[in-house]
Amino acid sequence: MNTLLSIIIVIQVVSALAIIGLVLLQHGKGADMGAAFGSGASGSLFGATGSSNFLSKSTGFAAAVFFAATLALAYLGGKHTAVSGGVMDNLPATPGIGSVPVTPAAGVSATAPAAKGGAQLAPSAPASAAGQSNQIPK
Repeated sequence: MNTLLSIIIVIQVVSALAIIGLVLLQHGKGADMGAAFGSGASGSLFGATGSSNFLSKSTGFAAAVFFAATLALAYLGGKHTAVSGGVMDNLPATPGIGSVPVTPAAGVSATAPAAKGGAQLAPSAPASAAGQSNQIPK
């Protein structure tokens, strides 16, 4: 399965480079003016009109191969299988993670939220004991 993905990736990269090269070789719409000054002689390799047909068909074929390789990678990449034998598979169970219960320390409520940094908050004195209210002055 891994070698199949590697082969498809290589096909996709080669077809992408072929598309880039073929697009750069093609004449643009304004190439007729450049051909009047002597640059059109290089197009005689494929004949008078053969270069545009050959390059267009080759670009279309390379684009179809690229599209097929992309679909194949999307299809094969969507199949996630569980891989066993990893480095993290044989670690011992950590307390507090999974089904192991964690007991709170003595004097700490299990439902009270902890302060930042893991520090415990000191309980405030009751209002009747101190003779003052617990409200913050404005």
